[in-house]
Amino acid sequence: MKVLSVAGYHKTGKTTLVINLIEELKKRGKKVVSIKDIHNEDFSMDKEGSDSYKHLQTNGETVFARGLSQTYQIWKRRLSLNEMLSRLDADFVIVEGMKSAALPRILCAENEEQLTELLNDSVFLISGKIADNLNDFRQIPVLRSQNEIEKIADLVEEKVFEVLPFPENGKCRACGLSCRQMVGEILKGNRKRTDCKTDRLEESKLKINGKEIKMAPFVQNIFHDTVLGFVKNLKGYEKGKIEITINE
Repeated sequence: MKVLSVAGYHKTGKTTLVINLIEELKKRGKKVVSIKDIHNEDFSMDKEGSDSYKHLQTNGETVFARGLSQTYQIWKRRLSLNEMLSRLDADFVIVEGMKSAALPRILCAENEEQLTELLNDSVFLISGKIADNLNDFRQIPVLRSQNEIEKIADLVEEKVFEVLPFPENGKCRACGLSCRQMVGEILKGNRKRTDCKTDRLEESKLKINGKEIKMAPFVQNIFHDTVLGFVKNLKGYEKGKIEITINE
């Protein structure tokens, strides 16, 4: 999936941009999903004392709440970006927030001071309230979400790429860069998405409930060597594809 972030301070036009961009991409036949990152410690999708709240407090992990027109799955913890993405199926995922994640980014701002503070190599477009006063900033285009959404969608389709394996921690560095640095280099045209070495390693894969668990190259090597070293000592071993099923 192609994933991008729309980031910036509160009340700078992020949600307006996200809504307009979703509508425009859907017009183009794209399947679009959004993620809203919320920094309110009191945030909850459930009401204390409700039946679904009691379910969640009892089982301690997750609960489905199904109504006549909506269904929620609520977790009693903060999911990582990769955990959320593993449960989605879309052409584009738009994340409102997560300004530190290794994702191509549209930066929304109210003034140049905010731009100067938040601008980094992951930003390929500027929008929000400041777009009423600027056309570009440090060679980065500035576009209005209200009447230039087609141009914004064009840039999104041109610039945004398949999400890197470790968008939040970026600790792999198999390519010599962190995932955040790699995003910037891809946007500049200095690297390609296919330069990610973790995605290119196919010797070992780990799946849990059908969802692939990404592993850095050195972890893949340890996993591969440990399993192979054990299996090679078993009677009946022969070289080939090894499948292991563990029902926990």
